[in-house]
Amino acid sequence: MLHFPGLPGSLDTDTLNALLAPTDLLDYRHPAVQSFVRSAGAESGSPVERAVALFYAARDRIRYDPYRISAAPADYRASSVALAGYGWCVPKASLLAACARAVGIPAAIGLADVANHLNTEKLRARMGGTDVFYDHGYVAMLLDDRWVKAVPAFNIELCQRFGVSPTEFDGRSDALYQEYNARGELHMSYLADHGCWSDLPLDKVFADFARHYPGAMFAQGMVAESSRFEDERPLA
Repeated sequence: MLHFPGLPGSLDTDTLNALLAPTDLLDYRHPAVQSFVRSAGAESGSPVERAVALFYAARDRIRYDPYRISAAPADYRASSVALAGYGWCVPKASLLAACARAVGIPAAIGLADVANHLNTEKLRARMGGTDVFYDHGYVAMLLDDRWVKAVPAFNIELCQRFGVSPTEFDGRSDALYQEYNARGELHMSYLADHGCWSDLPLDKVFADFARHYPGAMFAQGMVAESSRFEDERPLA
C-alpha cells in the first residue's frame, strides 16, 4: 500500500496503476459496485461528469450512520457498503474511491482529523465526550490533470435536519465540509490531514480509534440502533 503525505501529485506508471487497481477493499469488479456505478449514470460522459455523478450517489444513496462501526474488515469493502445502503465517512469513502476507479479515474483515500461542532449528545457520549472525529475519510480523484478532494459522508436528508448546507461537488474544486452551518454557527474544523493511501488503511483507523475512543465505538458493531442519527438533535 502506498502512502502520500499530501496529495499523490505527479504519477509514474506504477503509482498510476496502484491508484486504478481493484483491491480486496476497493473491490470494484464486484457486481454490487458495478450496479452502483450503472445506477448512478456514471458509465458515460467525461471523467468530471462521471465523478460528479458518483459523488452524489455515494453522498445521498448511502445513509450516514456513525453508530454501526464494525471491527470486521469485510464490512469496509466497497461492495459491502453498496449492498448495505449505509455507512460512516470511511466506508462511504471506500465506495466512492472504488467506483471512481471502476470508470477509469485514479483515486486515493485520505484521512483527516476534524472537529464537529454540531455533534449530538448520544454520539458524543459514544465517542467518550470528544467532538474530534479522528481519521475522517475523504477521496482524492485525478480529474483534468489535478487532484480534487471530495467528502461524500453526509446525505442530504441529514444536512437538512441539522441545518447544514450539503457538500456540493463540481469535479473541479474540493468538496469538503462547510465551516459554518446555515445559521452562521461553527460546524466543522479540519485539525490535521494525514495524507492519502492507495488503499484503505484499516490498520491505522482501527489503531487510532482504539487510542482515542472508548470500546463502545465498536461495541454495537453492525447492529442497527433503535433510532437514526439524522433524527437526533444537534447539541448546538
